[in-house]
Amino acid sequence: MNRVLVNSPLLKLIAERVALGIVLLFAVSVLIFAGTQILPGDVAQSILGQTATPEAVANLRRDLGLNDPAFVRYFHWLGGVLTGDLGTALTSRQEITTTLMPRLWNTLFLAFWAAVVSVPLAIILGLLAVRYRNGPVDKAISGFALASTSLPEFFIGYLLVLFLAVRLQWFPSISTVYDGMPFLEKLKAIVLPGTALVFVVLAHMMRMTRAAILNVMQSAYIETAELKGLSAFDIIRKHALPNAVAPIINVVMLNLAYLVVGVVVVEVIFVYPGMGQYLVDHVVKRDVPVVQAVGLIFAAVYIGLNIVADVAAIVANPRLRHPK
Repeated sequence: MNRVLVNSPLLKLIAERVALGIVLLFAVSVLIFAGTQILPGDVAQSILGQTATPEAVANLRRDLGLNDPAFVRYFHWLGGVLTGDLGTALTSRQEITTTLMPRLWNTLFLAFWAAVVSVPLAIILGLLAVRYRNGPVDKAISGFALASTSLPEFFIGYLLVLFLAVRLQWFPSISTVYDGMPFLEKLKAIVLPGTALVFVVLAHMMRMTRAAILNVMQSAYIETAELKGLSAFDIIRKHALPNAVAPIINVVMLNLAYLVVGVVVVEVIFVYPGMGQYLVDHVVKRDVPVVQAVGLIFAAVYIGLNIVADVAAIVANPRLRHPK
């Protein structure tokens, strides 16, 4: 039995995807490190200011290890990452892990509630568009999706601030959350940035859901179900949707990755204390270790969710689950 499991195509494909993800993450870490090293300017000079003496700059460069060869600094950084040490922020001299973790949880909190709203809504709208395809409902949903896709997130964010925060004053324009904040107040604080994220990912998920189900609807067994007299909704729900799960899961996972990685613009607009705002603040300060740490975490989340999407698609394939 163990030999069968080891030799199964399913486990081999999953192992290949995971191995590819690890290699890709390693390659991304090299690119992130190299990208931060070729930035113009001197880190030590940026920290001390333009009035610093050359001796002070040279001493700080020595203390920070900036005089070491690039490959030595890379493997030193990578070794720390593998042991859970993301380094020390140059500007605040604090451990990056300590200051970054609350920001990461804030971003995950925002992304989670945006996903809770957008994923079911996208699937429901996709099902309705298929059920009433080429009709007024389908055209209205598709028109909404096209308009939502055409608008960048910063424009959606400013519209939400203008109408819901400034004119109607229903929600705060600045989304401030903190430890110990009551749960309902925290939910109210993230309504506007969460709504902006929902608009950003909803249209793509809905359109892909519609396309995946319509592709399955061309199958012969759908015609058989129609000949049996099943209603259109039952055909979609019982036959088309289960067989369109793999591409739907794939697009959902990709959009979940965007909810975590693509929050930078939204967090800056609403001054939300998440990873995106944290990254922008330290890019301005040219705090290279923080930029490297945030970039690597974003890459790990994106690659990890893509691996989950690939594995889910593989598991959903009946030919791989039940090989001959």
